[in-house]
Amino acid sequence: MAVDPQVSPAHPSAPRRPAAARIPTRHGSFELRVYPDALDGKEHMALVHGDLGSGRDVLTRIHSECFTGDVLGSRRCDCGPQLDAALAAVVGEGRGVVVYLRQEGRGIGLAEKLRAYSLQDLGFDTVDANRLLGHAADARDYAPAVRILGDLGVRSVRLLSNNPAKVEGLQRGGVGVLGRLPLVTPATDDNRDYLRTKVERMRHLLEVDDRAAAPAAADLPGEGEITAASRRDGEAQGPVPEVVEPAEPRPFVTLTYAQSLDGSIAARRGEPLALSGGESLRLTHRLRAAHRGILVGVGTVLADDPRLTTRLGEGARDPQPVVLDRRLRTPPDSRLVAGGGPAPWIAAAPDADPRRERRLAAAGARVVRLPEGEGGIDLRALLDYLRGRRVESLMVEGGARVITSFLATRLVDHLVLTIAPRFVGGLPAVAGNGERPAVLPRLSGLRHRQLGADLVVWGRPRWA
Repeated sequence: MAVDPQVSPAHPSAPRRPAAARIPTRHGSFELRVYPDALDGKEHMALVHGDLGSGRDVLTRIHSECFTGDVLGSRRCDCGPQLDAALAAVVGEGRGVVVYLRQEGRGIGLAEKLRAYSLQDLGFDTVDANRLLGHAADARDYAPAVRILGDLGVRSVRLLSNNPAKVEGLQRGGVGVLGRLPLVTPATDDNRDYLRTKVERMRHLLEVDDRAAAPAAADLPGEGEITAASRRDGEAQGPVPEVVEPAEPRPFVTLTYAQSLDGSIAARRGEPLALSGGESLRLTHRLRAAHRGILVGVGTVLADDPRLTTRLGEGARDPQPVVLDRRLRTPPDSRLVAGGGPAPWIAAAPDADPRRERRLAAAGARVVRLPEGEGGIDLRALLDYLRGRRVESLMVEGGARVITSFLATRLVDHLVLTIAPRFVGGLPAVAGNGERPAVLPRLSGLRHRQLGADLVVWGRPRWA
């Protein structure tokens, strides 16, 4: 199905008549057209070079706005170099279109993208940072590009892109995609991890290599080579994994804890043990501030009497404390309840003592009775409760039973582990209840950094 270039202006999805002007650039001259879109309220653009003729076989780039990369030249992404290479390629071809969609940060906007950048500085990749903020991994919509191409009379394209989702978006809108042309730019120390995430989690077809260079216009393959080149790219990469989203809508869960070299989180059950150094502890508080909620088990409350605040996070917002406490053993005079921070939510079993509930409620805590699962409170029921109260992200700090339960139920999206340079010979972090889960994950996207004397490791759990 081809896109009808004669779109009626009366149709609600039709772009309004665009303002247009000649724009000379260092690559060559373009006609810049601005399309106010009635559906999304944004001003999308098209840079047209040359005579598009019949509108068939038009070299095309669909580029999403990136203020930091396109305007400031940020090296955190490859957007600026890709836009530059696409403009050069279109001029070298003699005709073509660069559609510029105002969908900053893969559709989440500049402010949220900057928040995602801050999360990436804490160790989250671009996909998990978006999800932690409550967004989809990629919220872009390519329907505006389809409407613009229709207005320009473009019926079929050769697409400059490494992203199969763009091919699929145009094809769903009825634009013929004759082939995909790779658009590869050199990796840098600042964007290499970002590019790897594109490959590993977002299906992008490229190899992350410092020696990669943007294709010169003269090097672009001819029409007969395009589909074959795209097919070779896909075969060279092997099976490309999809972005893994939770099977059901629930908060994004980060599991974080500190352990010794031999995997201990305490000398004995019920006894506190300080393992993290000052720098890694500050990182923990920054992570707390990045989440809407923070969860511990009642054992941690009884042993450590924690506040669960962000007091080392330079005035950051405190997350909502949540305690797994089947029998309501949390003391009403604990620092978590009586310490002046956010009132904790305490997840208890349906048959928990109502007298203890009244005492905790009088001290300011909220008791939430939830169904029980294997070994304690049903974690999925708890996450469903939290999501219904706008807790889109949850940081889980343990102890051992909580750590094991979240891993055993596969309810962990991101793991941050601090390893202290000492041996303890005590309570292990995982399977601390003596019952090893049937399946434990491996970590993918593994990264690490040294903070003081501690080694901090983070990555995404992947189960067999």
